[in-house]
Amino acid sequence: MIDVEAANRTAVERMMASRPRLVGVDTARRAIPWLAAGRRLLHAGPPIAWERASGPLRGAVIGAALFEGWAAGEAEAEALAASGEVELAPCHDHAAVGPMAGVISPSMALYVVEDATDSHRTYSNLNEGYGKVLRYGAYAPEVLARLRWINGELAELLAAALAAPAAADGGDGEPLDLRALAAEALHMGDEGHNRNRAGSLLFVRWLAPRLVRAAPSAAAAERALVFLGDNALSVLNPLMAACKAMADAGHGVEGSTVVSAMARNGTDFGIRVGGLGARWFTAPATVPDGLYFSGFGPDDANPDIGDSTITETAGLGGFAMAAAPAIVTFVGGSPGDAVAATLEMYEITVAEHTAFTIPALGFRGTPVGIDVRKVVELGITPRVNTGIAHRLPGVGQVGAGLVRPPAAVFEDALYAWAERYLPEHHTEEES
Repeated sequence: MIDVEAANRTAVERMMASRPRLVGVDTARRAIPWLAAGRRLLHAGPPIAWERASGPLRGAVIGAALFEGWAAGEAEAEALAASGEVELAPCHDHAAVGPMAGVISPSMALYVVEDATDSHRTYSNLNEGYGKVLRYGAYAPEVLARLRWINGELAELLAAALAAPAAADGGDGEPLDLRALAAEALHMGDEGHNRNRAGSLLFVRWLAPRLVRAAPSAAAAERALVFLGDNALSVLNPLMAACKAMADAGHGVEGSTVVSAMARNGTDFGIRVGGLGARWFTAPATVPDGLYFSGFGPDDANPDIGDSTITETAGLGGFAMAAAPAIVTFVGGSPGDAVAATLEMYEITVAEHTAFTIPALGFRGTPVGIDVRKVVELGITPRVNTGIAHRLPGVGQVGAGLVRPPAAVFEDALYAWAERYLPEHHTEEES
């Protein structure tokens, strides 16, 4: 008989013991060999074909094809994708994560995060900032121009700065400890998903002396620091890769019912469970309930999209909203709602995080380790806060809000777990 409680404790202990560190920036085709062969793109969420792809994902694929030079214009890029000549695969299948549409193309730069406990590496692309951006499905000329600068000059400077961390700034010369950064940011009003103002400032503070030393000119250093400093989401992407490393550390424990990935592609919401291998459990994604930018409303919204729910999987984001009452000005609700969201998540998780603590709750650890059994038994699905993309390609972000995964994915996962680990019990129930 499988000891599921012991398996879950092992999984969550491994998640909490993980020490992801930012060790470099590399080109996607070199970091992820799958991308080096042919016209291939990674995307957020569970697997999906072009025919079922949402508007923002289609827009990001079109933009990536233009960025790579695979097509000369929008119509040609769309036709190329529709023909099947562009192969799509989930970021999660290649140890990567991407916010919103999450598209990663071969020429893009990636943050490289390494878990100090086992050298496992995870990846995420570089954040584009706000406004019309590829991750929300926009591909206008200014979007592509920004992408070229980010993945050119900025990426080269970041790579140089991270390749030779020095102690001249008073530091210890070690790679950036992203778990420690996230823990400190929680004490400064962040939650690690949609509110990363403090974390991004900590990130830029750590990077600044390294960038200045590595920059070929003062002007190049200024461009990089202004861009990173003005973007309150600068740290989101490496932090997502860190959460991926933490979640991966808890994956693969025989008998575990702990969720090791939650992700959305704009059509489907999918989860993976630690004791069930690489299998995805999916159901239709729903539209977030939130606040909209001027001129937009619920009719413009695409269903939930992005890999950024890896933060909730690791005990941040919606699970840590009690640490970030100001998040409600972005996603809606009241500060009391933020506290209530975190308190509810303790009901469906295995443990309280030993590294991520919440001052407003007496430094109680954030809820971590979503247990599919508890989700199904209690009828409580995880809380997620998220951006909202326009349903049509090329438009971009239209708001932000709160959403819950469909209950069916947890029910299907629990049924599959019972089939695998309790075959005799399952047969008796069916008879």
